[in-house]
Amino acid sequence: MNDKAVEVVWKALDRLAIELPSWGFANTGTRFGKFIQPAAATSIEEKFSDAAQVHAVTGACPTLGLHVQWDLPNGLKDVSEVQRLVKKFGVRAGSINPNIFQNQEYKYGSIGNPDAAIRRMAIDHILDCLAIADALKSRDISPWFADGSNYPGSQNIRKRIGFFEDGLKEIHEALRPNQRLLLEYKPFEPAFYHTDVADWGMAFLLAKEAGPQALVLVDTGHHYQAQNIEQIVAWLLHHRMIGGFHFNDRRYADDDLTLGSIDPYQVFRIFHEIRMFEWENDSTADIAYMVDQSHNLKGKIEAMIQTVCTAQELYARAALVDHERLSKLQQNCTLVDAEETLRGSFWQDTRPMVKEWRKAKGLPEEPLQAFREGGYLERITRERREKNLGATVSYA
Repeated sequence: MNDKAVEVVWKALDRLAIELPSWGFANTGTRFGKFIQPAAATSIEEKFSDAAQVHAVTGACPTLGLHVQWDLPNGLKDVSEVQRLVKKFGVRAGSINPNIFQNQEYKYGSIGNPDAAIRRMAIDHILDCLAIADALKSRDISPWFADGSNYPGSQNIRKRIGFFEDGLKEIHEALRPNQRLLLEYKPFEPAFYHTDVADWGMAFLLAKEAGPQALVLVDTGHHYQAQNIEQIVAWLLHHRMIGGFHFNDRRYADDDLTLGSIDPYQVFRIFHEIRMFEWENDSTADIAYMVDQSHNLKGKIEAMIQTVCTAQELYARAALVDHERLSKLQQNCTLVDAEETLRGSFWQDTRPMVKEWRKAKGLPEEPLQAFREGGYLERITRERREKNLGATVSYA
């Protein structure tokens, strides 16, 4: 690999920051129950501690996304504790994630609920999250709405669109100047007939209606089978409406598998669309890269390290695409050569360059190996085993 390619990759890696999710370190499960791990985090301090381990060996994870109801159950009263943990572990508070899907009141929806009192409850909770984000100097508020219905005729879909428009406008008006509202979408689950924010187009329209600080969040697992996700990314880039990603992978639906475990070429293609956009516009896209995965079987910290390393390697491959050459080939409809230009970068083994970048940054060349040799996992397994064995494993 020539010196210019190495320089391009290193510059790309220097600015690739990936946010870890606090809930990804705790015991999680399927709709049928949980498989308990003895080393899973049982408190917000343990989540910060685990996230710091990932950041220490990868150098790429300076923030931890927080879930208000799970991590700050007392709202603003818990901010001082988070600030203490930020100082202790050297990992900042990242996106603030409201919970408008777990309470019993949200059985028929949150801000799409036909009951005005419950809509008010949901909006007030998100407004509280804005205050928490402000206190923690967090920019992004990332709500995911489970709102929808299971049976035809059981809800007025058009009225619920109006409820969402009104609620999101009110929330947008309360945003601080530096804050962003990232709207996530999902085609189904738990609602199976209609979901109020089911795809990127609905999220796009709602964000546009809400105001200029509202953008779309793309969860790579929240699409129908065979969906062209990089085309969605291209549309959102074109309209300057993409705010961030929730990284994971899937085989069927929202499987929450580790990034690139099923289709690494798709992740590469997404990164390529972003890099191509940046090259064409001579600017850096302001996109939050966040992980959202449920490691039910894999070791949680190891799975996070694996995810971050995969993202770095695929991002490095996308950085190697010769955008100028590709652009000319596309313009001339030189199809095979254009595709081979893209494929050629994908098949490059960027691991040696990533290792050299790590070495230059004083990081372990093999993050997973360094973590395993550090003794942290053995220690927390001993310390947390008893607490985890007493955890609830069934939904029934």
